Amino acid sequence: MEIFPRLFPKCRCRPLAVVALLCSFFAAAQGAESTPAAPPTVLFLGNSFTFGAGSPVRFFRPDSVVDLNNEGIGGVPALFNAFARQAGRNYAVSLETGPGKGIDFHVKEKAAVIARPWDFVVAHGYSTLDKDKSGDPALLIQSAKQLADLLVSQNPRVDIRLVATWSRADQTYPEKGHWHGQPIEKMALDLRAAYDRAAAGSSAFRAVIPVGEAWNRAMAAGVADPNPYDGIAAGQVDLWTYDHYHGSTFGYYLSALMIFGDLTGLDPRSLGGNERAAYELGLSASQAVALQKVAYDELTATQGRPALAAFKPVKLTR
Repeated sequence: MEIFPRLFPKCRCRPLAVVALLCSFFAAAQGAESTPAAPPTVLFLGNSFTFGAGSPVRFFRPDSVVDLNNEGIGGVPALFNAFARQAGRNYAVSLETGPGKGIDFHVKEKAAVIARPWDFVVAHGYSTLDKDKSGDPALLIQSAKQLADLLVSQNPRVDIRLVATWSRADQTYPEKGHWHGQPIEKMALDLRAAYDRAAAGSSAFRAVIPVGEAWNRAMAAGVADPNPYDGIAAGQVDLWTYDHYHGSTFGYYLSALMIFGDLTGLDPRSLGGNERAAYELGLSASQAVALQKVAYDELTATQGRPALAAFKPVKLTR
């Protein structure tokens, strides 16, 4: 410490005290530099199609997401998060869902819960667009604009993505169905057209994720059986659960793959046959790979869309 008086002749501080102070300063500075940034926040907003009704997906890894209704749901948001973690991406994922609800319900009844500065929001409405007027897009268009306004008021840069959902077999094959007598693909295409109109209502809507068209593609490619009422063909999967309305594990898996690829810009095929969630949910490696390819093909079908980036999956310990 003899050098200290020569370097700081006018300083009356104790040398050891000054050294300790400098060490504390540098340690604090180093700690500030190494503090990781908070992960981007993602809110999933929807209904039974989001929480995975009718399948084990409903309670898949609920501890990996935040259920804003405290119902212990994992659902499609937990599947998305599982894919993201395997891709080395970190998101803080939350969900707010209600069975049989459209976007209008969340805006009117849950505004206090969802009005936060989210980075990303993934949302969809009722499966037939309007519970009382099947096929009518007016309520979806109106409520989607209200949702965008609410979320933008909390974060002007929020990235909202609408999910165009799938055709319901129970709305197509039985005579009582609104889409009875039309091809199974038609309902999904009608829904997509409605969501495109809704997305045009605000610049906060960055994309419409074509989940329903991915289901159509899976059926056209022979990966999935198009008619669960006449049995499931050998080597094919049933995208619907027992009610021919909600998704099966296969259907929700494909839905989550589409959201994952669209939001992250990563290639779902990179997850591969050893993908962890598929194993936990009972999908075979070949089934997982086939659905990943369907998702990739649908996500890249739009002309001019940026190429999806490949990645090397992270091996998770849990």
